[in-house]
Amino acid sequence: MSLAELLRIAWDGLITNKVRSLLTMLGVIIGVAAVIIMTGVSAGTEATIADQINSLGANLIFVTNSFARTNVSAGRMMGGGSLTYDDALAIAEQVPNISGVSVEQSSMQTVKYGAGSIDSVTILGTTPDFPTVRDVTIATGRWFNATEVDRATKVAILGATLAEDLFGEADPIGSKISVGNTKLTVVGVTAERGTVAGQDWDARLYTPITVVFERFAFSRFAGMQGNMVNTIYVQAPSASALEDTIVQVELLLARRHGVTLDEPDFTIQTQQDIITAQGSTTAAFRDLLGWVAGVSLLVGGIGIMNIMLVSVTERTREIGVRQAVGATPGDVRAQFLAEALMLSLAGGLLGVAGGIGGAWAANAMGQMRTVVLPQSVLLAFGASAAVGVIFGYYPASKAAQMDPIAALRHEDRIDPRHKLG
Repeated sequence: MSLAELLRIAWDGLITNKVRSLLTMLGVIIGVAAVIIMTGVSAGTEATIADQINSLGANLIFVTNSFARTNVSAGRMMGGGSLTYDDALAIAEQVPNISGVSVEQSSMQTVKYGAGSIDSVTILGTTPDFPTVRDVTIATGRWFNATEVDRATKVAILGATLAEDLFGEADPIGSKISVGNTKLTVVGVTAERGTVAGQDWDARLYTPITVVFERFAFSRFAGMQGNMVNTIYVQAPSASALEDTIVQVELLLARRHGVTLDEPDFTIQTQQDIITAQGSTTAAFRDLLGWVAGVSLLVGGIGIMNIMLVSVTERTREIGVRQAVGATPGDVRAQFLAEALMLSLAGGLLGVAGGIGGAWAANAMGQMRTVVLPQSVLLAFGASAAVGVIFGYYPASKAAQMDPIAALRHEDRIDPRHKLG
């Protein structure tokens, strides 16, 4: 029997019961669509995290305190200690060919202007290089300079949203605001940036880090240990210069802290290190979602096997007639296997369309970011084909093993719409 004839017979067998065939395919459709959508959601989350980390600035090196003796692949995290503002100044002065160095120290304060008052505003003390290192744009006014940091000049730069909440349409430049018990003069307003890495940058107030040390985060140990900071941001001039800059920073800090590079008391990471660490977490989550969605495919395969077994029983006399006119057991097996494969492939195609469409709709509606992975489409469609073969083989074999004489004696009515070929 030719392939064309086999496919024609299998197709005729399926369209005889269109509704039943469609319902049988439903499990495969849902399974394939679920695999594509769930992996798309996970990949979208991973891409969003990467974008947020990269939006913090280009070619960044993150130097942080290390309090746990834990090995990492880069060999850069062991020991325990603290970073200080003086460390940042030393990096800026002694590490060659860097684009900028910045540190941050934050506090939560009430900000007032006139009759208006806003509670729990993030006051971020930082340095003159902050706009360059962290990719912040000034919309009006200016950023503070090194002299103002050295002298702890009481100036402030407002985030776009904070400026609007305090001043409305009025120009805030030159106005004095109350931050806690301290008066600051507004010298600039940042351009809108939105929420990055869970932080609303437009609702912040920026001021020289020395002002935060003196007014909002005073430490009695600063005289002995220096003003401690959680993170130092170093911007390399290019991606190719990252490794060389990291080595220079490691050597400088190890010398300043009196530690060895085998057991440093600080951690150095790049944006790619953070993205990779986040990616391993989301990849595990994506695998879990894929397995959950794969259960739907398994259920769909069981549905195909169940319906094919019913079909074999209903068409017992048809099988007997086909064998009587010369069909071999292999022909019968191929017919029913082709029907099962058609069900699964058709369900797979509809599932792919539904999965891509569902992912696109989720993106378009802004509910969540989704990224359809080509490999997930191929995997889901290949799995649907495998489901048809695996779960269709047993019913096909059962049909092929029927005794033709017993099949012909079966009293079930032959549906006149079946074409025996």
